[in-house]
Amino acid sequence: MMMVNKPLVLTYLYLLIYVLLSSGVILYNKWVLSPKYFNFPLPITLTMIHMGFSGAVAFFLIRVFKVVSPVKMTLEIYITCVVPISAFFAASLWFGNTAYLYISVAFIQMLKALMPVATFIMAVMCGTDKARCDVFSNMLLVSVGVVISSYGEIHFNGVGTLYQVTGIFAEALRLVLTQVLLQKKGLTLNPITSLYYIAPCSFVFLCAPWYVLEKPGMEVSQIQFNFWIFFSNALCALALNFSIFLVIGRTGAVTIRVAGVLKDWILIALSTVIFPESTITGLNIIGYAIALCGVVMYNYLKVKDVRASQLPESIPDRMTKDWKLEKKSSDIFTPNNSNDNSGGGGGGNMNSSSDTNVDEEAPLISSRLSHVGRTQLGK
Repeated sequence: MMMVNKPLVLTYLYLLIYVLLSSGVILYNKWVLSPKYFNFPLPITLTMIHMGFSGAVAFFLIRVFKVVSPVKMTLEIYITCVVPISAFFAASLWFGNTAYLYISVAFIQMLKALMPVATFIMAVMCGTDKARCDVFSNMLLVSVGVVISSYGEIHFNGVGTLYQVTGIFAEALRLVLTQVLLQKKGLTLNPITSLYYIAPCSFVFLCAPWYVLEKPGMEVSQIQFNFWIFFSNALCALALNFSIFLVIGRTGAVTIRVAGVLKDWILIALSTVIFPESTITGLNIIGYAIALCGVVMYNYLKVKDVRASQLPESIPDRMTKDWKLEKKSSDIFTPNNSNDNSGGGGGGNMNSSSDTNVDEEAPLISSRLSHVGRTQLGK
């Protein structure tokens, strides 16, 4: 009788849940926002509903049910780190959801192949990555593929494409800022604490564009509001965020990237069935396939870099390091005061290393803030 590998089965189950929730949230958002279906063409309002719901759930989980403890968040860290990250998080969700009003789900997924390009550009600009010829050639391949796919789009809309690309670059900058600001300080937020600190701040940032762009229209037109539709929509987005947390804990970034690519293909296929207006051409597929080749090569380079940085030291180097550490420890004893660090404690994890690896492909994996991030609204 064959023995069932329960951990492996559980891992695949989590991956399946992630793919289903991610695809479901994206299709659900499209259905809610599209004028042809539920007809709630107010993306900022929908984003604010998600942020408000997520922030409230996180508050109850932390303050009432005490599932996790809040981190020791200082005012300085909140203003210099959480506020700018929340601003770009809100922008990425706003622009990404607005794109649903103009372009199809299938084309949006194809445009999301640009995420590694946007992240690489932002990382180089912020000094967290170096310009390399091999990576640049991959980015060029991805860009060419997206251009071909766009050229083959029958219902191409410049406004919708601009919204989506702007959202991608906002999300890329948010990911880089997460690495530069939070992780450089050694502060790590899990999905619950991320929502607790970032969702309310993002909600506030969305108030200004909502007041200018959507509030006047809500006053003069009859907007249908179904409580159960919006409650289930926000609940699915929240569940997606937690599912990514579970998957990352059991597998890793590479596995989720592969699952994300599979999800994108499933989404493209499903969207053409659920939304008949989402017509796919041969040029769309060819362009997207070219872009994915660039993405796969990019992922391979990143994994190769990580493995190279983790190669075991040679015996002479290790002996030299051990001797230096032994000599240093014999010179002076320094007590460990890590518990007094204002950046950590509770649900936060203080990490002395500034080289913490951040997922650089948000649509396929969300950083823990991220998939706070993206995930929240199933971009």
